[in-house]
Amino acid sequence: MALQLYDSFTRTLRPITAAQPDGVVRYYNCGPTVYAAAHIGNFRTFIINDTIRRVLELQFGSDKVRYVRNVTDVDDKTIRQAKLEQRPLREITQKWWNKFSADCRALGCLEPHVEPAATDHIPEQINMIEVLMDKGHAYRAADGSVYFKVDSFPEYGRLSRLKERELKPGSALAAGNTGKDTASVDADEKEDGTDFALWKAWKPEDGAVKWEGPQGQDPGRPGWHIECSAMSRKHLGLTLDLHTGGVDLLFPHHENEIAQSECCNGVKFVRHWYHSEHLLVDGKKMSKSLGNLYTLDELTEMGHAPMAVRYALLAGHPRKQLNFTLDSLHAAAKALANLRQFRAKLGNQSGDTALFDPVFAALHDDLNIPGALGALFSIVNRGPDGVDAETFDRVMFAFGFDLTEPEQAVSEAPAEVTALAEKRWAAKQAKDWPTADALRGEIQAAGWTMKDRKDGYDLEPAG
Repeated sequence: MALQLYDSFTRTLRPITAAQPDGVVRYYNCGPTVYAAAHIGNFRTFIINDTIRRVLELQFGSDKVRYVRNVTDVDDKTIRQAKLEQRPLREITQKWWNKFSADCRALGCLEPHVEPAATDHIPEQINMIEVLMDKGHAYRAADGSVYFKVDSFPEYGRLSRLKERELKPGSALAAGNTGKDTASVDADEKEDGTDFALWKAWKPEDGAVKWEGPQGQDPGRPGWHIECSAMSRKHLGLTLDLHTGGVDLLFPHHENEIAQSECCNGVKFVRHWYHSEHLLVDGKKMSKSLGNLYTLDELTEMGHAPMAVRYALLAGHPRKQLNFTLDSLHAAAKALANLRQFRAKLGNQSGDTALFDPVFAALHDDLNIPGALGALFSIVNRGPDGVDAETFDRVMFAFGFDLTEPEQAVSEAPAEVTALAEKRWAAKQAKDWPTADALRGEIQAAGWTMKDRKDGYDLEPAG
């Protein structure tokens, strides 16, 4: 069976294949920006990509997949954080890079074959910018910044279908071409409002963050988009077999990657594009103001095992929005416990490997994880007789489920939950029922149940 994924460029379901004679699938995944702790919305994307890699390795062999996931360690956010903490940029980014890596390991993600950082590839980025300037695809603005000329690439907009919606100066789409790196972009410097920055001239707010610019002029730093083009070219070559990321990166980031890479290299940049959808929490978009933006540390402090988090983040179809709730973590923990018990019953027995064909068929069909899990639990529910243990382990590898991880017992509620319980108990004694009810809701939202007694209360994990 061959893995088929939806191609965002052609809008069709296509098999993943290796173009080079060595048979290696060259696979690039846009990685994190390391200025703060990643949240579960970020990790949904990376867990999905880890699962794609695992399925590809089972299909092609572990030595026939080269997976590169970059780290963005210079942009407005990282510079702003370094300035806020009054510490060197690298010190800030290395701290959060280390944390991200630790969280990935806890969530069962395989280490990338290469994890390049943008600041370690400045010469490669400058080289691409200089080639684009020499070819007439880029120009230096009055302040020393360098911009890509969008109208020099007639194919611009094919990935995101911009021509169907019109890309005009001053439009929302044109404004989006500043990407996530907006603070250092001055629209007045551009020849056209749709052009995007390849190199950003140094400004005082950048502090010590600067490098010698293209053609030895105008110190500054690279734009966000050129970073991925340069790193993927160095570590995977001119043409990638698979390039992935969250749907939010489709425009402008991936659109701009195509333009600058194809204009610089003169060949097709990516053979297959795949984008996963957003994560919702309790039916709403994640935000700090709503209090529904969870990190892995926050969930583990509530008593949830990282492997249950992985299961919950995989439970929906990757190309559909997934609604994450704390209740889904309790369901995930129970599902993993069932798998753990089933595996113990299998021992080392041999059996019918074809039993798992429906599981692999669903995984290869656009990574239909809900269908694959449904097929898996049909096997589990019928019992261990005739089930092949080795093939079951291959399925667990595909999902990335580590069944050796001990179940995490919760003995005490976190301090913040206990504080809510104390406030609710006081409100109840004062017969302030609206406040008591509201606080009970907050306690439940944190994954705990408050059970009242005549002389007090008990706190127990929900579920």
